[in-house]
Amino acid sequence: MDNGFLGLLGLYLAVLLCLAPFLGRYIHRAIEDGAYRGTAWGRPLERLLYRVAGIDPAAGMGWRRYASAVVLFNVLGLIAVYGLQRLQGGLGLNPAGLDAVAPDSAFNTAISFVSNTNWQGYAGEATMSYLTQMLALTVQNFLSAATGIAVLFALIRGLARHNSATLGNFWTDMVRGTLYVLMPLALVLTLALVSQGVIQNLSPYAEVQTLQTLQAQQYDAPRLDERGQPLLDAAGKPLTESVTTQRQTIAMGPVASQEAIKLLGTNGGGFFNANSSHPYENPTALSNFLEMLAIFLIPAALCFSFGEMVGNRRQGIAVLAAMTLLFVAFALLTQYAEQRDTQALAASAQQVPLALAGNLEGKEVRFGLAATTLFATITTAASCGAVNGMHDSFSALGGLPPMLLMQLGEVVFGGVGSGLYGMLAFAVLAVFLAGLMIGRTPEYLGKKIEAYDMKMVAIVILATPLLVLLGTALAVSLGAGQAGVLNPGTHGFSEILYAFSSAANNNGSAFAGLSANTPFYNAALGLAMWFGRFAVIVAILGLAGSLGAKPRLPDGPGTMPTAGPLFVVLLIGAVLLVGALTYVPALALGPVAEHLQAHL
Repeated sequence: MDNGFLGLLGLYLAVLLCLAPFLGRYIHRAIEDGAYRGTAWGRPLERLLYRVAGIDPAAGMGWRRYASAVVLFNVLGLIAVYGLQRLQGGLGLNPAGLDAVAPDSAFNTAISFVSNTNWQGYAGEATMSYLTQMLALTVQNFLSAATGIAVLFALIRGLARHNSATLGNFWTDMVRGTLYVLMPLALVLTLALVSQGVIQNLSPYAEVQTLQTLQAQQYDAPRLDERGQPLLDAAGKPLTESVTTQRQTIAMGPVASQEAIKLLGTNGGGFFNANSSHPYENPTALSNFLEMLAIFLIPAALCFSFGEMVGNRRQGIAVLAAMTLLFVAFALLTQYAEQRDTQALAASAQQVPLALAGNLEGKEVRFGLAATTLFATITTAASCGAVNGMHDSFSALGGLPPMLLMQLGEVVFGGVGSGLYGMLAFAVLAVFLAGLMIGRTPEYLGKKIEAYDMKMVAIVILATPLLVLLGTALAVSLGAGQAGVLNPGTHGFSEILYAFSSAANNNGSAFAGLSANTPFYNAALGLAMWFGRFAVIVAILGLAGSLGAKPRLPDGPGTMPTAGPLFVVLLIGAVLLVGALTYVPALALGPVAEHLQAHL
């Protein structure tokens, strides 16, 4: 194992785990305590927002009303994002003169950003105006992340309260999560990124002359259709045309502000098509470290918020320990696979320098192998689609851990709010399985786990595998799905499996070898994103309502401790056995078969 990778991983975890407890306590106070001194600066604005919207912040909501508010709010957001994309050609802040986005692409993108997925089947700088980037996409980056925080706090209240018919107020949770948590952190990160060279402007795109001024550059460029997708010949190969130019267009825009919240909110996506490998989004090694840190910062901190709210900090630390152990294992596996596979292949060709460097295909050379594989593991462990390398160029086994991290339900830190409420569903499952083994009614945090609760947990855990596997099967069975595959065989299957895993689990990253900006994939992936987000949310709130209405039982001699090493092991086992085994047949047809083909 590369010592540089181990050092980077150690430094990353050290900084993350030093910051998370302080931020976790702040988030708890900021959302739960309306008189907290640390949020006094924003209270006049908070009250004004409630008056304008006609909201009573003190009114409690039962789980059904809370869920209705969540869904209604996000449906309105979907309509707004879709409308802005379709109208952008006639609106302002469009210096590149970009036309309206195609209906199917606008539908997919609207669901993508509302569901905190941020899947992009288009090149941002060639598709979205500044107004759309700011008013539609960036705003939804805030609101979708705040939705995740609100749902998490509703679930924790269900665990912390007893004999309660309410879970808090969704509108209050949304406002406080956005105003006191996401906006201040995004402002600080924006300024830090600007200091490193990330651009932030409203300037027109710049036209510059290339360095080769005496002789024009000539190259074969792919021919594109009206959607910007490559045209293919009868054999399925891209059609090209000869192009000569001495000019280059350099995209500008308000990048740093969008970059900050896309990372802090575990949204993903990118202002530019190259995402966080683009020097205007991620210019230095320090900016790369800050971006990785931002992805896990709030999910890690929320574990401490959970401990504070249930009155036992060790409960949050136990969940965080399970997440951290799983993350380290997957990170080491990804790095090992990217080094080992290339060393074996390069040794056979006697290419020693390449063997020492590792698999550099698809890696941004400014960051190298270690920083790219770590970024890939972080962004897929969280529900964040930001990438600084091409996952499609990873080796077969190197691409397996990022895919599997999503398929686990993105509970290894996971998204803002969504990662922890998914892991808490696995915690309920873990104590249920333990109760079955010892013949005792299972309890978690003093709440008896009964049939209804397990039905909600089953929906949370099984909804996304159902969407992933059915979507993948549909895509490989239909001509419309097969038409997007540019790499036939096992790798092409992996690309489709990765795409649906990313969509249904609200990640947004892609292998990127799949031509997904087509009516079929825009519709299929859009539906996977919507139900992968909101079917899980409704089930989580149903679980929260059931738990909150129950009395708290005192600990007895048969109560299973849920804050020690044994529970951490049990929780990890539940995640791996139940979460991973669902996908074993599909993974065997994709990355595992591809690896065997390459090495046997």
